[in-house]
Amino acid sequence: MRRREFITLLGRTATAWSLPARAQRPKKIPLVGQLWHAGSAEEEGNFLIAVQQGFKDLGYVEGQNIAFEYRFAAEQYERFNDFADELVRLKVDVLIAVTGPAAIAAKRATATIPIVFTAVADPVASKLVDSLARPGGNVTGQSNVATDLSAKRLEIFKETVVGISRVALLLNPNDPAVAKRTLEDTQRAAELSNLTIQPVEVRSPDELDRAFYEMANDQVEGLLLVLDPMLFNARRRIAALALAHRLPTMHPIRDAVEAGMLMSYGANPEAIFRGAPLYVDKILKGAKPADLPVQQPTKFEFVINVGTAKALGLTISPVLLARADEVIE
Repeated sequence: MRRREFITLLGRTATAWSLPARAQRPKKIPLVGQLWHAGSAEEEGNFLIAVQQGFKDLGYVEGQNIAFEYRFAAEQYERFNDFADELVRLKVDVLIAVTGPAAIAAKRATATIPIVFTAVADPVASKLVDSLARPGGNVTGQSNVATDLSAKRLEIFKETVVGISRVALLLNPNDPAVAKRTLEDTQRAAELSNLTIQPVEVRSPDELDRAFYEMANDQVEGLLLVLDPMLFNARRRIAALALAHRLPTMHPIRDAVEAGMLMSYGANPEAIFRGAPLYVDKILKGAKPADLPVQQPTKFEFVINVGTAKALGLTISPVLLARADEVIE
């Protein structure tokens, strides 16, 4: 089945799973809630597919030995709390929370139902867990950050854009813990690379035009992006604006390079998402979240879009291309 057909079918399934259907669910089938950041199954794309494939690989078949309740918050922060409360009222057996806002809302909603988060940059700073090794309470999951990669990203940036000296860092202040940590890490790495970092805050996609106007006035020569769900979901628009302003871009996730950004260096997000079903499976079999350490990525990939490079007038060296894990034409 092709990707688009799979997502469409999944979206219909998520919508069609009504209250009467839940009433008919056999008692022995566990119910797993899924609270997602974007507005639909199609918007979540490969990430949702990775989660569902993870369950399939473990032998779960929806409607036979597991049931799902999906909620899509559409990046509206007040909806995270409402949907988390809904899933708790439905008495789900485990709640998967995708991204920091979803996980924080889930933890606020329940102290007893096990929560498995995924794609959370800093679960300790976000106060979701006591520590990575010993989460404590009813929350554990997968972080999408294992170590600071700012120095590596800046190193690649300098090698690609020869002579670059001033780089903008696009931040979402709605997630202050991640924004603060990323800015500090990037500025520290920039000092070693003789680069100047210009932080630019964006609270919503509506502020992107203003942000790029600000970057143009500041005469920045490149753009780094924070690992943030809102900015990720706006990746196509950001890529188009960056190209229009002749700005090379570096993103933590390869999907942004597919959308037209120049480069990415970071963990494979689909591998991270496939980890959520593993923890759900352990919990359904009796494990406690407090005893399951937060998992961190161990493999990182460098992806480059040569089509974007050509549009920007950049020549990518054969050495750099050879180092890339994937080259997108």
